[in-house]
Amino acid sequence: MSDLFHEEVPFNYIDAVFDVIDKTPHHQYQILTKRQHRMEAYFARRASPPNAWVGVSVENRKHGLPRIDVLRGIAAAIRFLSVEPLLEALGEFDLTGIDWVIVGGESGHRARPMRPEWVRSIRDLCAGAKVPFFFKQWGAWGPDGIKRSKGANGRILDGRTWDALPFHSPPFRKGQNIEHDEIQLAGWSDTPGVGHA
Repeated sequence: MSDLFHEEVPFNYIDAVFDVIDKTPHHQYQILTKRQHRMEAYFARRASPPNAWVGVSVENRKHGLPRIDVLRGIAAAIRFLSVEPLLEALGEFDLTGIDWVIVGGESGHRARPMRPEWVRSIRDLCAGAKVPFFFKQWGAWGPDGIKRSKGANGRILDGRTWDALPFHSPPFRKGQNIEHDEIQLAGWSDTPGVGHA
């Protein structure tokens, strides 16, 4: 994995990548960057294809949170946050214009622990904003504070998995409660433990 918007990747190369994306509408592409200003400059000259989801990494308050405002200004079918590795509590932040949030812990020998309350805070923020929440993994440190393999730590948060994905709502049907149906389809429910388990 690499950052398509790295400073050493010329725009004509990025054009070639997006030409392929344009020619393969049957695929969904996730484009993730830590270089939000370069992505912003690129999409100022070219529209994002509908099958390209664009996102930014949000690992902490200092570097990650400022990327969200730039992402919000980019016209894209899906805008997402990759909150991984989550290195600290992010506090309250605005999810307006964000279509999906992925959260995960750090893995590897020098991984830093992620605290369960940090993850819950983001999950609850997503629920309040009706933004789909996907919990990817605990990483090298489990919710109990014990370091082990990321596979052993798994991806269970509060007794279940959180697998919500962004979607484009289906055509409106007569009698459909749009707000309720969209929340259900995105993995949210008024009943605890119901949704994408």
